[in-house]
Amino acid sequence: MDLSKVVLPTFILEPRSFLDKLSDSYYHADLLSKAVQEDDAFTRMKIIVQWYMSSFYKKPKGLKKPYNPILGETFRCYWQHPSGSRTFYIAEQVSHHPPVSAFYVTNREDGFSITCSILAKSKFYGNSTSAVLEGAATMTLLPRGECYTATTPYAHCKGILMGTLSMELGGKINIECENTGYRTELEFKLKPFLGGSESTNVVVGKIKLGKETLATINGHWDRECRIKDAKTGEETLLFKVDADLRAKRLPRYLVPVEAQEPHESQRLWERVSESIAREDQKQRADAKERSSIEAPYVPNLFELDSYGQWIYKYADLRPWDVRNDVRQYECQYKVLTQTRHKSVPIVHGAELMHPLRSSLEPVARSHRQSGAASSKAPKAKNKSLVLAPRDTNSDSSQSPQGVVKRSSSSSIRQINAALDQVNRVLEEHSKQLNDISRRLERMQYAPPPHLRHGAQNMLGGGVALSTVIKSLIYALIGLTFSLILRWLFK
Repeated sequence: MDLSKVVLPTFILEPRSFLDKLSDSYYHADLLSKAVQEDDAFTRMKIIVQWYMSSFYKKPKGLKKPYNPILGETFRCYWQHPSGSRTFYIAEQVSHHPPVSAFYVTNREDGFSITCSILAKSKFYGNSTSAVLEGAATMTLLPRGECYTATTPYAHCKGILMGTLSMELGGKINIECENTGYRTELEFKLKPFLGGSESTNVVVGKIKLGKETLATINGHWDRECRIKDAKTGEETLLFKVDADLRAKRLPRYLVPVEAQEPHESQRLWERVSESIAREDQKQRADAKERSSIEAPYVPNLFELDSYGQWIYKYADLRPWDVRNDVRQYECQYKVLTQTRHKSVPIVHGAELMHPLRSSLEPVARSHRQSGAASSKAPKAKNKSLVLAPRDTNSDSSQSPQGVVKRSSSSSIRQINAALDQVNRVLEEHSKQLNDISRRLERMQYAPPPHLRHGAQNMLGGGVALSTVIKSLIYALIGLTFSLILRWLFK
């Protein structure tokens, strides 16, 4: 049965939201910064796989399940890179039935951006459960124009009612880049019935270009993993979970709880977490009541594009301009860029990812609005940000307020006006092309109107019947006249 319908004991709950849990994949986001700088496509893929494998080892002891986010719940944070850049994470629970979590990760200065929406499904089998995360993350290397897509393994948990609580990853996943043709196939294997410790948390895989295998991957996703070149046979370390790797985690910064908005995860679940710690079930019941509200909801930070993907409304996929861009910052869940000069209107991520979206968006938006009206609606280096005196709002990056005002309504109005003008021009040109096409068809397959009424008096070759008769009469007269002349001069 569906795990969301099972009341789990409180000791199995991890006192934080699933939106917070999803951010654990980015404690080593500096590997993505490194991948952007590599000129060799094969090396870029290996580094991206290295980052991907580093997303799973960070987990609490034993089996823990995070809170199911309530509809409209949000979460934000950022990681500080040694270079001075920041990787921002923005998440929102955009749907309750089915439960869909959308998030956006960006670091324009280092050149990468990630967008993803996840549908969480789970099954309860008695003593074990399986949690499946449906959805593919799309990562863009901005300076190179490359897009990578990646899926997620499922989590299989055992020993809920009896035995030892444990969690494993299982399933086959793919990381692929259509721009370069490189593709990574990974398989997370569950422990067999008679297997020992060496058979636990095993992962194997291949990096391929077309049908050719360039490298093989083998190891354990929670300990050590190695990669072997298929041509040279050279084997190197892909990643190793040790004290050195944990020390390289980027420091994560959160908005102080007292400065957070009421719907932010940490503040929303604060009393529930405290109650679970002292085994008080009242706050848990109150949270369940909030999550069961079926009021219509329109997400504030994400929107469905014409392809059915949840896209962050303020996404900016432009490559970093060192001459004009100063820094990225986040204010009120908007990840913006401070510039030296007034920038051109920003074309947001959805339009860059789908060029046809600008012409389809008015129709898609009307469908979304009508649909929305009718639908139902860790401790590892987490740091609280000390806001500067001039920044009293809940800003997770100490951003100046003036820049936010400059890039608000005026830019949006300019973008909307430009899109409307483009749509009008395209519509006018479409009408003209259709008109020309219809005229050509009439000219090719039908005679002109002034000839159509005499078509029945035409012979083969398009000659009129009256003209043929006149020609025959003139020929007979000429023949008769020639015979008379011959007879007279005989």
